[in-house]
Amino acid sequence: MAGKGTKATAAKSADKDKGKKAGGPVSRSSRAAPQKSAPKKDVYQLFAEKVRDNKQLESRWAIMQETRVEYFRGKDFNTFIKNHPEVREILGPDKDLEVEDIVNTLLTKNLVIRCDRVMKTVRPGKKKLSSWPAHLEIHNEQVFTENDGFFAWMFLKRRTLWQTILSFVWPLFALAVCLFPVYPYQCKIVVLYSCAGALFFIVSILLLRAAIFGILWVLLGKRVWFFPNINAEETTFRELVRFWPEKDEGERPKWTSRLFYALVALLVILLLRHHAPDEAARARYQKKVSNIIDDVLEWSPKLAISGMIEKHTGANITEESNYTSRAASSHVPPPSTKGKASEAGPDMDVDGDTEANLDETQDNEYADDTRSNEA
Repeated sequence: MAGKGTKATAAKSADKDKGKKAGGPVSRSSRAAPQKSAPKKDVYQLFAEKVRDNKQLESRWAIMQETRVEYFRGKDFNTFIKNHPEVREILGPDKDLEVEDIVNTLLTKNLVIRCDRVMKTVRPGKKKLSSWPAHLEIHNEQVFTENDGFFAWMFLKRRTLWQTILSFVWPLFALAVCLFPVYPYQCKIVVLYSCAGALFFIVSILLLRAAIFGILWVLLGKRVWFFPNINAEETTFRELVRFWPEKDEGERPKWTSRLFYALVALLVILLLRHHAPDEAARARYQKKVSNIIDDVLEWSPKLAISGMIEKHTGANITEESNYTSRAASSHVPPPSTKGKASEAGPDMDVDGDTEANLDETQDNEYADDTRSNEA
């Protein structure tokens, strides 16, 4: 009986302990776990990143307050949202909002900013304002509008894989450029011809572009740029590879101005041809340039060090030969290096030889020459 009572008491105490553990206070780790969870990203931030990464929304790059920004037009954004309703799903409960309300929310969260064109008047020779201005400024009213409304993204775009790789490659490229003088000869040749070819290609494109524009402008009065302007700071890579020209939005120039510029171009060509260097001058320039290039290509640290050693050794040999010739002509023992020039008399030179000894030596040499001639 005593054993049964002891077992019942132990079972009751075990049940009590289980109940305390089940209904007892939560541990610190379990309470701290939900507090340490990362905060959720704003849905409008996710929406803006999704829309910006989508290539269906047409955008351009421009300069705003000395900063390159990517911007889009209000009417293009409205069309994009209508054609891609699945993008709205990111907004969750706000997916049914109007386009105007969505953009106004983006404006309040500083994800986009409304801009305005800097040049608000039509340029001379143009029929209308540019559809995509290259220079922008901040608009006074930060509200959405489709009529000539421009909106620039205000957050940094996520880095792509190739951008991350380039960020590590550029320092290595700069280091490689600095180490060009110590390259082997074959590597120098490859780098030289590659850079020369790239430079020749760029200059050829610019000249061909200008020639086509000038000929078509003079003959037809059309402004046609077959290649993008690689010198423009707002040009993107996608625009660089575009070959076909954009539509000419300017009015046709007068025939008098076209004739005037044609005569000016012809005069410049004749002047350059008249003052062009002749064959001899071109040969000299070519030889000079080739010598400079050869010096750069053939330079190496070993040659530089050996040249410095040879120069130092040659200078010592020259000094010794000069000293020996002077000592032999004067027939006097070499002066002590301990003597100073300040201890010499008024008729002594720096080397310690007197003017009298030099004169006597010259007379003796002249007499010996005279005897040999008479004999």
